[in-house]
Amino acid sequence: MKELSLKYGCNPNQKPSRVFMENGKDLPVQVLNGRPGYINLLDAMNGWQLVRELKRETSLPSAASFKHVSPAGAAVGLPLSDVLRKICRVDDLKQDLSPLACAYARARGADRMSSFGDFVALSDECDEDTALVIKREVSDGVIAPGYSGKALEILKAKKKGNYVVLQMDPSYEPDPAERKMVYGVTFEQGRQNLVIDDDFLKNIVTRNRELSEAAIRDIKISLITLKYTQSNSVCYVRDGQAIGIGAGQQSRIHCTRLAGSKADNWYLRQSEKVLNLPFREGIGRAEKDNAIDVYIGEWPEDVLRDGAWQKVFTERPPEYTKEEKRAWLDTLKDVTLGSDAFFPFPDNIDRAYKSGVKYVAQPGGSIRDDLVIERCDQYGMVMVFTGIRLFHH
Repeated sequence: MKELSLKYGCNPNQKPSRVFMENGKDLPVQVLNGRPGYINLLDAMNGWQLVRELKRETSLPSAASFKHVSPAGAAVGLPLSDVLRKICRVDDLKQDLSPLACAYARARGADRMSSFGDFVALSDECDEDTALVIKREVSDGVIAPGYSGKALEILKAKKKGNYVVLQMDPSYEPDPAERKMVYGVTFEQGRQNLVIDDDFLKNIVTRNRELSEAAIRDIKISLITLKYTQSNSVCYVRDGQAIGIGAGQQSRIHCTRLAGSKADNWYLRQSEKVLNLPFREGIGRAEKDNAIDVYIGEWPEDVLRDGAWQKVFTERPPEYTKEEKRAWLDTLKDVTLGSDAFFPFPDNIDRAYKSGVKYVAQPGGSIRDDLVIERCDQYGMVMVFTGIRLFHH
């Protein structure tokens, strides 16, 4: 297939719309089910690259949950604890989910609000376990290098038979130059084919120089995730999972705050106070996620006031006070923070510390590098200067 006609472009008025290969070759992707849209395919192409690189650098099955051309979550296939099984909404499935299913559950579970209606990317053949996890979520489609017979059967039945299932040619390599047109003007640049490996993690600039194998893995996950996230962007990672992604902000500190608040929410959802919320029977998954987000947010009264809590809870939960939340967040440790460009001020480090960051990876090159290093030293952090910028637009 050399061309695929689409219903419309980014918006319904943008017609005609299609994807095709300028060199006349076949498209590297096959449509096995459904009818993909323009944004679906943008998410699929970016998501595929991300999980392909995660698998290459970690040797672990990998998954990403994409929304509007940025990942809402990305993870590798490490086992799930009982708590993670619960916050990822897979605690009712069998205990020994496949590594790929664990990767997607982690990717989807990092920021469930942002992942609602996602496009899934998988590094390995989609198995039955992974298809069952996807089946229960509100999602637009999935891209993978292949599907087991049972997995394909499950996915084809989703969304009344309209779920988009794409199969990617894993051997496909694009041309070294890439182009796009904006307002009738064609832009061309060399592809971002930088391989993020151990060589970029050797320049440790802080007094603390202890990088564990887990920290090295998490730094790679953060940087590879940033490679396919709309800039400016930062990414918090813990235990093989992106737990907070701040994308597309004009200010670096706003990226750090946004991603930090998402990382905080991910961890607050694991506290006993949230795990034991008395939800009414029959409340849907999305409704639970929305209620939790409000409950742990700035305006909990929106779900706790009379007339509101009765709709989702069997009894009114006690307020989660600011002091209680801070005490719980103070137990979050060993988080990694990656940045797609240098930190211009140490305020980013101050904010990162509040979300348990111990490891920092950034390009370096600011005129205030010495102040940023000094702040990391005050907190006992390890910071690596990678020397690479990872802007993506």
